[in-house]
Amino acid sequence: MLTKISMSAMPTIRKTVGTADASDRGAFACGEQIRFTVEAPRRLGASAVVLRIGGDNLPDRDLPLTFTATEEGIDRYCLVLDTAELCGKETDGLFFYEFLFLRGMDTLFTSTDNQVDFTLESYSDRRFVLLIHEPNYTTPAWFGGRVMYHIFVDRFFCGQGEVAKREDAILNEDWENGIPQYAEKNGDKLANNMFFGGNLWGIAEKLDYLKSLGVGVLYLSPIFRAYSNHKYDTGDYCEIDGMFGGEAAFLNLLQKAKEADIKILLDGVFNHTGDNSRYFDRYGAYGGIGAYSDPDSPYRDWYRFRSYPDQYETWWGIEILPKLNHDNEVCRKFFTDKGGVCEKYVQMGIGGWRLDVADELPDSFLDELRTTVKDASNGEALILGEVWENAAVKEAYGSRRRYFRGGQLDSVMNYPLRNGILQYLSEKDASFLAMTLTELYATYPRCVCHSLMNLLGTHDTERILTVLGVGEEWDYEATNEELAYRRLLPHQLDRGVTLLKMAATIQYTVYGVPSVFYGDEVGMEGYHDPFCRRPYPWGRENAELLAHYRRLGAIRREHPVFIDGDFRIEYAEGGLLVYRRQGRGEELTILCNAGDTAVLYEVHGRQIDLLTEKPYQGEIEANTALILTHTEKKEKKHGTVSKTEKKAEARQ
Repeated sequence: MLTKISMSAMPTIRKTVGTADASDRGAFACGEQIRFTVEAPRRLGASAVVLRIGGDNLPDRDLPLTFTATEEGIDRYCLVLDTAELCGKETDGLFFYEFLFLRGMDTLFTSTDNQVDFTLESYSDRRFVLLIHEPNYTTPAWFGGRVMYHIFVDRFFCGQGEVAKREDAILNEDWENGIPQYAEKNGDKLANNMFFGGNLWGIAEKLDYLKSLGVGVLYLSPIFRAYSNHKYDTGDYCEIDGMFGGEAAFLNLLQKAKEADIKILLDGVFNHTGDNSRYFDRYGAYGGIGAYSDPDSPYRDWYRFRSYPDQYETWWGIEILPKLNHDNEVCRKFFTDKGGVCEKYVQMGIGGWRLDVADELPDSFLDELRTTVKDASNGEALILGEVWENAAVKEAYGSRRRYFRGGQLDSVMNYPLRNGILQYLSEKDASFLAMTLTELYATYPRCVCHSLMNLLGTHDTERILTVLGVGEEWDYEATNEELAYRRLLPHQLDRGVTLLKMAATIQYTVYGVPSVFYGDEVGMEGYHDPFCRRPYPWGRENAELLAHYRRLGAIRREHPVFIDGDFRIEYAEGGLLVYRRQGRGEELTILCNAGDTAVLYEVHGRQIDLLTEKPYQGEIEANTALILTHTEKKEKKHGTVSKTEKKAEARQ
């Protein structure tokens, strides 16, 4: 039964650390003192306030707040929480808490959906999250404020340089119209041995194009030797695939990227290998020394066999992807130890690792990997994990994960943001996206918030333009044969472009680092894997989208507020979402209208939209997003005004 409390009787709860307001934070360094201040109107009828807090497998503790004052019918209660004392002998922890308002014969409990706002209920439900991380936990400073670009190597560009040719590989030379291999229906076996010829030489040749987008980080799909075109079936972690140009092409890319101030992230597929690998060697391609082909193989205990050799643990039941046994110390340290795989490529010059299926990597693996990678890079290498949910409270295989407590990840792929944006644009209701943004901002450490990989599409999802363009017209009964050749109809394309420009604006302006899946910026289409992995359409780009993405990249480069500026939602109702970024001496307001009609929204001062460089007139059109900045008319030194002001005044 819900308890209805009038707004005039609702209490307020504030958190402060020192003199700084921390009411929108739920993650703190061990040792910080959190001061809770509760103001309860007398009309609520509370005689006492208690903080009830507990952790996983830990009993609840009741901590009474101290009554400190009454003023104009408001009772004030305070409590200082020592996070070091709360963690005991540890330097990190995850706790869940609520406030109890004692009212004689009954008790009211706080209940929250977004970790900031709350209601009062007659029962305990939906507690606040309190994440305590190690005191020295930080993320690499170079990452914040940049733009990331995600490349599926075989489908980006065929560069000039020596590459290996395989007799067992099919080369599709129809780059412009080529259709990737696909199974008759999802789940059927597929060789994935058709290649289009994209390579690491080609990426190096296109760095100028990437710089024009403002890209500062390249995230590459796996590049290690493997049988398939996607390379998630690793054959040899110590060898760059020859079809991509081998080590020579990789070193060339590292050097050219360094000159362009672009960092390279590699995809670390460390949970499983291919069955056609040096370590498993099911087909004898590596000399018959693998775990499958030789019962006395040094790699025999790197895998778990239920019945040797044909029954073994795999990733999600996929026979060609035998799962590695990281309980085996030799196997685990092959990746995580000094001189191991992770350190090897960091020392070669990569900017860090994206860890495939991070949920399936054990804590011991992540702990050791972080220590080695950070030591090898003086703390500068980034460790980013594939996690699809809220990573602060993530449970996987019966265990609570501790990704953000200081000893494991720096960041994760921000799939919740993608889900929130898609729902916002389809339902024309900002509430879910606002709740998602508020919740993540409150539960993640601030340094993690500014390092999130904000994505709209990846190699695992349908192309974002297709999703937005098709909308409610999605054909769930279509076969793979039909999807392989299906393209957006003219009205769907127009709708998709309009909505993608809006989605990308949100992606680029909320906290975190935007990540563009190759070709999304020029209107690539495609349904589920493998149709989202077509070759990049060089010479056939959507000019409208490309110009928009270039402008977004320039705005992020020109405005340091996106590095680590504060984030605050100002309004979220119906189709209108308004939020603000503030820091490093500037303030931007982002207005988003997913509704079908224009909306009036008043802002203070004279402002212009950075996307169009036009003055804001107080109205935002339907399906539009604006990035507003103040541009006050005032005399500058030597009688000059800014370029932005000149352009705005010229348009008037």
